[in-house]
Amino acid sequence: MFVILTALGVEQDAVLEQLVGVQVHEHEKGTLFDVGTIAGHPEHRVAVGVTGAGTTTAATLTERARAEFAPAVMMFVGVAGGRRDSLTIGDVVVATKIHSYQGGRSEDDEFLVRPRSWELSHRLDQLARRQCRNDRWARFLPEGIDTPKVHFDPIAVGDVVLNSTRSDLARRIHSSYNDAVAVEMEGSGFAHAAALGDQLPAVVVRGISDLADGNKARADRAGGQARAARNAAAFAIALAVSLEPGPHRTGKKPTPPGPALPPINNKVVARDHAKVDKQVGMQFNWGQG
Repeated sequence: MFVILTALGVEQDAVLEQLVGVQVHEHEKGTLFDVGTIAGHPEHRVAVGVTGAGTTTAATLTERARAEFAPAVMMFVGVAGGRRDSLTIGDVVVATKIHSYQGGRSEDDEFLVRPRSWELSHRLDQLARRQCRNDRWARFLPEGIDTPKVHFDPIAVGDVVLNSTRSDLARRIHSSYNDAVAVEMEGSGFAHAAALGDQLPAVVVRGISDLADGNKARADRAGGQARAARNAAAFAIALAVSLEPGPHRTGKKPTPPGPALPPINNKVVARDHAKVDKQVGMQFNWGQG
């Protein structure tokens, strides 16, 4: 079983296009997941959820999905804004490192960055890179689509839609997180929750939908989001197929009974051997006065 989370409907739709036999699975708290199998690979079962934008809900639903399905691997798949001239709309970025860029200390005349980052596991990194050999992942793209470039680089994450290369935030990311080639809004919450979940294997895959340069709306109107979401989903599905599927699970396992409580003593011996009749609760050993 795998879990793929997305933030937007267009991203979720791109993943669901790769699945068959999809059914709705409702969590007891109301979260709805679509569960199906990868087309042509019935042994690979996937639960897909949508979190909405932002790190907080991404973290919450990551933990909820982990507890509900006990997946072998979790992925966050969607779009991002590019921050390199070498990137083009539709390229795919596999996040080798996820920077949470908003943490820090604000002084009178400066902002002191306090970085927090999570790195992609070596095993997932290696398996993801193998999908680029002879463009083997391209079989999950629609026919007639040129294979986009795949980049293995860090990304920067915060609860901000960045659409500028000159704003204070853009300059801060440039100076303090200079290795980040893209920006998005959920990956750090996802990575943090996965790390807290007994180091659950997790990976963020993003398609470049715009270049975070003031032209986001124009890129979206031109279909950048749909193209980026489709490409990221195709790569994520190819990576999932390369992995061992793990056991299937559609809900929580029954909670095993806890240890039996010690018997309740009807009488407790108090100091100087005085008797106290029918004490309800645990036995206490009183110290010397």
